[in-house]
Amino acid sequence: MVEAATKKIFAGPRIRRLRRELGLSQSQMASELGFSTSYLNLVERNQRPVSAQFLLRLAEVYDIELTSFAGTDEARAFADLSEVLADPMFKGIGLSRSEMQDMADAAPKAVEAFTLLYKSFEQARQNAKEISTQFAEREGGEVDATFPVDEVRDYIHDRKNYFPELDEAAEVLHDELHLGREDAFMVLSSRLDEEHGIRVRIMPHEVMPETLRHFDLHRRQLLISEMLDAPARVFQLAFQLGMLEFRPMIQRLGDMHSWQTEEARRLVRISLANYFAGALLMPYGRFLAAAKTLKYDIEHLGRRFGTSFEQVCHRLTTLQRPGERGIPFFFIRVDKAGNVSKRFSAGRFHFSRFGGTCPLWNVHDTFAYTGRIVTQIIQMPDETTYFSVARTVTRVGAVYGQPDQQLAIGLGCDIGHARELIYSKGHDLETLDATPVGPNCRLCERPACPQRANPPLTRNLVLDERSRGISAYRFTQE
Repeated sequence: MVEAATKKIFAGPRIRRLRRELGLSQSQMASELGFSTSYLNLVERNQRPVSAQFLLRLAEVYDIELTSFAGTDEARAFADLSEVLADPMFKGIGLSRSEMQDMADAAPKAVEAFTLLYKSFEQARQNAKEISTQFAEREGGEVDATFPVDEVRDYIHDRKNYFPELDEAAEVLHDELHLGREDAFMVLSSRLDEEHGIRVRIMPHEVMPETLRHFDLHRRQLLISEMLDAPARVFQLAFQLGMLEFRPMIQRLGDMHSWQTEEARRLVRISLANYFAGALLMPYGRFLAAAKTLKYDIEHLGRRFGTSFEQVCHRLTTLQRPGERGIPFFFIRVDKAGNVSKRFSAGRFHFSRFGGTCPLWNVHDTFAYTGRIVTQIIQMPDETTYFSVARTVTRVGAVYGQPDQQLAIGLGCDIGHARELIYSKGHDLETLDATPVGPNCRLCERPACPQRANPPLTRNLVLDERSRGISAYRFTQE
């Protein structure tokens, strides 16, 4: 295993962008850092790796976080660009992998703009296709609903799923209420009643068969379905409290972005209120300290804070406070059909923007082992390696004769953090027997994969009626 500390870091484009943002010449920056101009010139052209001493001086002189040189933005830009250029319409361009990497390193924001343009094009193309197949009314509703979701996901990702204003406000309120896991429901109910004149009522399923929470503003009642378990009920109270007491803050954070639709504007407010609810029940400092002490044992953290498995996993992706950071986790939620309903990444891991996930990632296997945690070491085609933890959850209890809403939750991090997790026990972190996975079949170029469902968009099919391989699809390697 090659330790992260021994890896050479080439960050020339990032340093050049920083210098230009500061309005400095190479000689000025070199002088302020105490290095020669020739050394800085070589670094900016990626002809010399960045030394630890150089990075420390950058952080000291310009008051920046060293994590900004981890290449997260560039990695995401490269993954986005690779995915977009895999479209057959770009087949004749012949852009090499190294050229795409150069673009991502030099101008990740330009790649982001290009990706946004392609997404708009893909949206228009999909709309035209749906109209032509005479399912415009039904399918069109789905498209309208998913486009704001993608927009909000990008906004949250750009903020690294971290909103310090909400964290700080939640910590203050948590201490003010002396909130504890045993009496959280009673304390939050009392706050809603005493401060806002809102009565909390648990309603029978037959009264609210299709609704889990409803705020009746006219009658000043918050109605909660009896089908929700205790952690979910408390979370809904915390959500409503956030919407009432911190709505101006939530509104201001949402208005910092220019939304293309009113639906996206409303959705981001809901997302931020959900963030606040998690932060109120799992206050930043106390939760991070417990996470480190318990080696990120998700179920143990849930018992300590009175929260669910999914709530804990989501909270773990938000621990990005400067000087007080947790592990940069990524998070995904999928159903039995492989549909992704939620995803976050605080590190380099990049999910496919336009598709599902790899079937070799055992997050899908959890449905066969309901409620049991499964772990796995996975490796992407670019040889980045991750440690993942997955388990099924039941979102809402069902009445007899109706199926439970089962989902799979996947949580993972860079392999360099695996030793900090209780789940790494029993795994060989030296030889790293990793499962090779890809973003999804359409973008993965691994040959002879027995789980391949579609050929890669970046390769030509090889068809031979006399032979059948392990994979249903053979394709050229160039």
